[in-house]
Amino acid sequence: MYPALEVHGLVNRFGSQLVHDGLDMEVREGEVFGIVGGSGSGKSVLLRSILGLQRPQAGTVRIAGADITHMSAAQLRPVKARYGVAFQQGALYSGLTVLQNVQLPMIEYLELPATALDELALLKIRLVGLSAEAVHKFPAELSGGMVKRAALARALALDPGLLFLDEPTSGLDPVSAAAFDELVLYLHGHLKLTIIMITHDLDSIFRTCNRVGVIVDGRMESDTLERIVEHPHPWIQAYFHGARARARLGAVHGA
Repeated sequence: MYPALEVHGLVNRFGSQLVHDGLDMEVREGEVFGIVGGSGSGKSVLLRSILGLQRPQAGTVRIAGADITHMSAAQLRPVKARYGVAFQQGALYSGLTVLQNVQLPMIEYLELPATALDELALLKIRLVGLSAEAVHKFPAELSGGMVKRAALARALALDPGLLFLDEPTSGLDPVSAAAFDELVLYLHGHLKLTIIMITHDLDSIFRTCNRVGVIVDGRMESDTLERIVEHPHPWIQAYFHGARARARLGAVHGA
């Protein structure tokens, strides 16, 4: 069986700025894999390369064994149907209701009558914990947490096996962030998802991730949470051993 995602030798450069310098990454089927890194480390660029939105200067990206690096838009189409993406700010269309936003991937990929589209979209909306009142609201009428959940419902529209979450708890208060993490774990378990989460939220990392990849010096250091915190790189030490991380580390080692 192929890994859910493989990145090998990835190079991304913007002019004289080298962002990724031979970055390697592997995500196993069924795990929650967290990606962290400092500002400017290239987390968003990595995501865009994985999604086929940006072609790297070198290296390969494989999703379930298929090399997408040089695929055309037409070749990428069936691959994109196999994963879902929830972007940091939701990326919902402001002129469409929550229901209509969730239906967009279905309309693009599925040939279903309007009643079936409504039923399927409502199922996804309920799955992420949004109330019936949210269905016909526009994004501007939603709270930040509701926008995140609506974006997640749209990401799940085509029943993907692979789910990408870009800073899923950014902008949320601690209670809402914890609730979102619990939702992610619930969906992971019940839908048998492989989840790749870009985040700077230490609490989310400790609550949800099986393994963590840290982008440092243009490459990625990956390991289990228990072992990555012992990596000697200065940035990794500073990130995982700051004041905010100590209580969490104590819980991990005491478990």
